[in-house]
Amino acid sequence: MRLLDANVLITAHNLYYPINRVPEFWEWLVHMGNTNRLKIPVEILEEITEKSPIGQWLKEADNAASLRLDEDADPGLVQTVIAAYAADLNDTEFIEIGRDPFLIAYAMANRAERTIVTVEASKPKTQRANRRISDVCNDLRINWCDSFQMLSVLNFTTSWRSALDGNGHD
Repeated sequence: MRLLDANVLITAHNLYYPINRVPEFWEWLVHMGNTNRLKIPVEILEEITEKSPIGQWLKEADNAASLRLDEDADPGLVQTVIAAYAADLNDTEFIEIGRDPFLIAYAMANRAERTIVTVEASKPKTQRANRRISDVCNDLRINWCDSFQMLSVLNFTTSWRSALDGNGHD
């Protein structure tokens, strides 16, 4: 299962697959959510503003429900992830890291089966709240990839529906 960071959706809409121009991508995301190949933790979904085009899209049909990871974060794992940023983060730094520790903790809960997808580029020399998801994942031995690697592994094409069999299963 791929766990998406909010920046994956935001970047896809803003740069590559605008919702109103490449609806096949957004339909594919919902399909992948329905088949449990990708999910978005509720903490990450909450980062997307309701008035944005993506927020509006999430409100349509069952889009948000299809993509939402239906489980609670393990508080101990969240604390482990926060400590990977720094053991003594101050309040400002907590605000800066946002909800990323939840995303990483969900992947940590099942390392063998989960991969985080983010568009953040690795910057291993950054410290504390400025650390990138990919670098924290590397330290904690959690799989991660970028959007394009995810699209390749999950075989996205704009004609993805034609690969489905007559029963709606691929």
